[in-house]
Parts: sequence; C-alpha cells; structure tokens
Amino acid sequence: MEWRQAGVIARQEFRDRLRNRWVLAVALVLALLALAIAYAGSAQQGQVGFRGIEVTVASLTSLAVYLVPLIALMLGYDAIVGERERGSLDLLVSMPITRFEILLGKFAGLSAALACATAGGLVLAALPLAPHFSGHDAWHYVGFAASSVLMGMAFLSMAMLVSVLSRDRIRASGAAIGLWFLFVLAFDLGLTGALVASNGALGSGVFGALLMLNPADVFRMLNIFGSGDVQDMYGLATAVPGVLTSPLLLVGAMAAWIGVPLALSAWRFR
Repeated sequence: MEWRQAGVIARQEFRDRLRNRWVLAVALVLALLALAIAYAGSAQQGQVGFRGIEVTVASLTSLAVYLVPLIALMLGYDAIVGERERGSLDLLVSMPITRFEILLGKFAGLSAALACATAGGLVLAALPLAPHFSGHDAWHYVGFAASSVLMGMAFLSMAMLVSVLSRDRIRASGAAIGLWFLFVLAFDLGLTGALVASNGALGSGVFGALLMLNPADVFRMLNIFGSGDVQDMYGLATAVPGVLTSPLLLVGAMAAWIGVPLALSAWRFR
C-alpha cells in the first residue's frame, strides 16, 4: 500500500470538484435551506425564529436526512464505472498503482469534497444564528455537522460499491436512486408498518436494532435521542432502549456503514 499514490488520486478528485464549482454550489444550496428551516421549522406551531439549539438541530436533521444522502450517492455512483466507460480506468491500472489505492484515493477525495460542501453549508447557515449560540450550543451544532458528514460518507461508501458493481453509468445511477429511496423513504415506512402489524409484539429492543440497519436512522438517533426535550416532543422516550442510544455505539454503527461497503468494493474491484 503506497499512501502517496492514493493521495495523488484523492487530490485530483478533490480538485476536480472544486474546479467545476460543485462544492460551492452544494454548500450554498445547503446553507440557504438550512437557514430557512432553522428559522421557519416551527411555523406549524405558530412560531418562527431561533427556538434553541435542540429544536434547531431536530429541524435540520430532517433536511440532512433527505439531502446529504442524495448528494453523496450522486457524487460517487460513477467514480469507477465512469472511468471504465471513458477508458481511463485501463490507463490507471496500467500504471504502478494498485486497484485498492485507486479506490481508496477516489473515496478519500470525494469524502473531502463532500465534507467541505456539507460542513461549509452548515457553517454558513450558522453565521446568522451565532449571536444566539452559547458555548454548549456551538459544540452541539459542530457535533451535528460532524454526524452529517459521517452519514454522507456512509452513503458515499455505498455509492462506491454500486459504481464497482455496475456495468454502465445508467445502471449505476438507477441503483443509486434506488438506494436513496430504500434508506430514506421506504425503510422507515416498512418498519413502521411492521411495528403496527405486530400489535406491539415487536419490542423496543428489536425495533432499535432494526434501526441500526439504516445509516439515516443511525444519524437521526445521534441527533434526536441526545435531547430529552426533543424525545418528549416527538414521543420517542420509550421507542428505543437507552443502551442503543449511546453516542459511542451509534458512531461505531456509522463507522461500520462506512467501512463495510468500502471493504466489499475493494474486494470486488481486485
């Protein structure tokens, strides 16, 4: 493993995203949406404006769950299959660089671009809110931004696996959209239906364990279950056992969602 060669690939991927203004565009869109939700997220309750960091993060969590996975999947779905279609992959593998170094370099470069876009957008959105933040609020917001980046990396890792497995970019894009639909929309709907159909037989422990099978739900638990007020607001206090809401456990689950698809990609790409 030559880290320097993987670093060259990573820097090239990152520069490409900066050159085509992708990072700037995503950061601005995310900032505008985040700022709008931060001020108007409680409009249905007859109130607008900043209502505290916990309510703000709970509102922004809903935005991040929908937008960040889509950005990550669209960013990475053609990382390998696109190179293969253009014929540049054959040129890369003919050089003194391993396939794993190519894969790792692309993932690192795309992760850096995703982190800059996500964290940059959230930081821009936080600037008008900064006068309302205490020191604790600022750390809470930083934790939210960091968890958003981790969720994006988990979906980027799945996008890399899709890119390795797909025969062409059309199939890869379809699979990426399918993953977004499955994890962001269909998974929770199906799990809720199973919970209702079981008439309570599906205990909170099983329910919580099933939530771990979705990185978007792991992200939700990281940012919602850390606040007692938000749990009471959404009626979540008894939905998941306390042992499954440990931040250390949830971060470990998110790390697994990043590592396992990437490991499978490396194995298949050999």
